[in-house]
Amino acid sequence: MPDNSRDLALVFAGGNAVGAYHAGTYEALHGHGLRPDWFVGASIGAVTAAIVAGSAPEDRVAKLQTFWDEATQATGPSPTGLLKPRQVYNGLHALLSLVGGRPTIFGHRFPGPWSALPWVPNDVALFDNRPLLRTLERLVDFGRLNRGDTRLTVGCVDVETGEEVYFDTARQEVRPEHVLASTAILPAFPPVEIDGRVLCDAGYTNNLPLDPLFATEPERDLLCIASDLFSLRAPRPASLDAVLERANDLIFASPPRRAIAGLRREYELRERLDPTGPAVTLLHLVYQAGADELAAKSFDFSPSSIRDRWAAGGRDALRGLALLPPGGQANSRFHYLALPDGVGPSSASTPQAASVAA
Repeated sequence: MPDNSRDLALVFAGGNAVGAYHAGTYEALHGHGLRPDWFVGASIGAVTAAIVAGSAPEDRVAKLQTFWDEATQATGPSPTGLLKPRQVYNGLHALLSLVGGRPTIFGHRFPGPWSALPWVPNDVALFDNRPLLRTLERLVDFGRLNRGDTRLTVGCVDVETGEEVYFDTARQEVRPEHVLASTAILPAFPPVEIDGRVLCDAGYTNNLPLDPLFATEPERDLLCIASDLFSLRAPRPASLDAVLERANDLIFASPPRRAIAGLRREYELRERLDPTGPAVTLLHLVYQAGADELAAKSFDFSPSSIRDRWAAGGRDALRGLALLPPGGQANSRFHYLALPDGVGPSSASTPQAASVAA
């Protein structure tokens, strides 16, 4: 049910094809009547946030469905529920995406990978992301987006300085190329030059961009729901592919852990100075990849994988809402909530694997 006693913000992480999880998360929240005041996103999270913020409330879920229907790579019937056939199915779809691209998101560029050969001109990316620009222009009403009804913040990184750069409708007009820059993960996609700055995907530095929300102290109580796509915790890897997947997950999942630990310390100090100040509840939803997922899951646009991730987002959102205290009342100024991950002993009130960081 809507809660007008506090602000609501949604933060969406990056992860390319894994981002179907965000769509399921938003659909469940929307079904419960939750209408965020502020969206923050990086990479596919920025795309999700732009589609939602740039659409009428009654059209948002349908627009997300259109985006993922068009992105999905339908090549034949889904495999059985057996692990190995499903892994092969997922792997083939990831390979086909890398070979053939996705018409509404990315395609090949020349010279691209051929630039590694002698006497071939240099290039800075493997794929052409201009198809995504056209998709954004078609699915997002940027006029609505910039009118200020719902705030949007998009995260990027300056390639030359390493500085995080945020485009925010509260301060400037956000255009399709800003969202495109947020998705330009190197070296897959070329960086985007905007106002003299060369920008790329924020994934390597801040894949779950919580920072803009907490750059200043909120004026009211705040519920922040963070939809994350990579987990710090997973079973012990037993294959080379599983090791590669684990390494990739740790790269993208570690910055949020440190950010949340920092917020804990900050709000412990705030509470000492002003125990009655605005309170923050952070509900952290994290996609738990199944055993069938591979290291190349970010390029797996197979129908089964997209459907499973969407469903997982919906389930996790509903389970997460059930964790919220009645009436929105917490016993401290910073309240962290997360779902048990099913991997091993953990606490729903402690950031994943962050027990020593506080």
